[in-house]
Amino acid sequence: MNTAKRYGWGWGAPSCWQGWAVLSAYFFLLGWIAVLVSPSREPFTFVALVSVLSLFLVAVCWLKGEPPRWRWGRD
Repeated sequence: MNTAKRYGWGWGAPSCWQGWAVLSAYFFLLGWIAVLVSPSREPFTFVALVSVLSLFLVAVCWLKGEPPRWRWGRD
């Protein structure tokens, strides 16, 4: 789903349509949370929902992407 970055730790852009679908769903849900939960009125709820959503994205990348490790560009 996600290819590893050439330099640094983590993942780069998705390499297949399923990865783009997951990333698009993440941004759609992030916008939906921002509309439904006002960050200025309910900051704790907003941060909690965004954190859970972001952890879900990292979990999907971890399970479906290349193993994350530090890369120096030669691999």
